[in-house]
Amino acid sequence: MRTIFITGASSGIGLATATRFADEGWTVYAGIRQVTPELEQHTLPHLHFLEVDVTDLTSLKQAVSVIEQEAGHLNALFCNAGQGLLRALGQATSYEIKQLFDTNVFGVMRTIECCLPLLKAAPQGSHLLATSSISGLVGQPMNEIYCASKFALEGLFESLATYYKPFFSIDVTLIEPAAVETNFTANVLDRLEQTGGLHDDDFKPIVERYLKTYRIRHKNRQAASEIAELIFDLVQSDEKPLRVRTAPEDEAFVAHKTANDPSGLVGTLKTRQLTLNLD
Repeated sequence: MRTIFITGASSGIGLATATRFADEGWTVYAGIRQVTPELEQHTLPHLHFLEVDVTDLTSLKQAVSVIEQEAGHLNALFCNAGQGLLRALGQATSYEIKQLFDTNVFGVMRTIECCLPLLKAAPQGSHLLATSSISGLVGQPMNEIYCASKFALEGLFESLATYYKPFFSIDVTLIEPAAVETNFTANVLDRLEQTGGLHDDDFKPIVERYLKTYRIRHKNRQAASEIAELIFDLVQSDEKPLRVRTAPEDEAFVAHKTANDPSGLVGTLKTRQLTLNLD
């Protein structure tokens, strides 16, 4: 039985991906902070919700222990749990910054650390994926802290890709969307309001200008189901890129960074050759 573990699966991309794989007969372990009545309505036979907090190593170990006992391996791991923060450096509190990195960076590291033995145990190789962002490739105004967390994730996966595949038969892929029709953006804006809204300071006109152009640029957001379909196809495919943007406009936005190596595989192979003497 093919098995996948997805974190951040209570809504949006995570939930859409969980149901897509379960529809195809995969055994899906959907990691969520708390089971709600709404989630309990998803009664697909292969879909199992696990309460897990990626900022808590004990919580992760308990969830992964369940997977190990029931499945014994993972064919795929999708690190999707994450949060945003629309605050300039100097506006955000140290607590907000630590909380963001604890989820977006250290949470992913903890998840991989706990799941690596199960990925290695997959009989015909496995696939490690994470939700990054075009913000992990291009720095943007008023998003410097969030971008920094995603840049860190990009560096982590770029490094893992140099040796996970040749030594452990684990493919590595970063999913890089921009605006998605999920609760993510709404949660970021809600968080802005809950923490005092727009401060009347030097940053206020920059935030207002950014939000105005954001709404114009992203008035047509991608559906989470579209990204779930892309992820399902990637896991099934023979060639798995290191990086994949999810929409043409996303590709155009980061083209100055990715034009010479859109999939990231050229750089991966070159680094393998230079650092590990592998072809």
